[in-house]
Amino acid sequence: MEQTYKNLDCRNYAPVDVAKGICHVRKQIVLADGEACEMFEKLPKCKHCAKYTPGEEEYLGTCAASPTRPMVYPDLIGVTCEWFSWKEA
Repeated sequence: MEQTYKNLDCRNYAPVDVAKGICHVRKQIVLADGEACEMFEKLPKCKHCAKYTPGEEEYLGTCAASPTRPMVYPDLIGVTCEWFSWKEA
């Protein structure tokens, strides 16, 4: 089953508020939870990292890269994380 991505998972998406944002490619307002377009570029987030382990709660997991194994949420953006590595598909 192919995973469908939302606009808020795209590197070209800039949030304006909780419900909408701006697509940098199309220069348009788009819904955050709207379906991503063909210009989609996956944004590095904890849920896409090989070192992320989902927890028992739906929106909480741990980062195995850090020695302290901090709790993180799956949608935490990892653009500047030095330990981020893409999860195998």
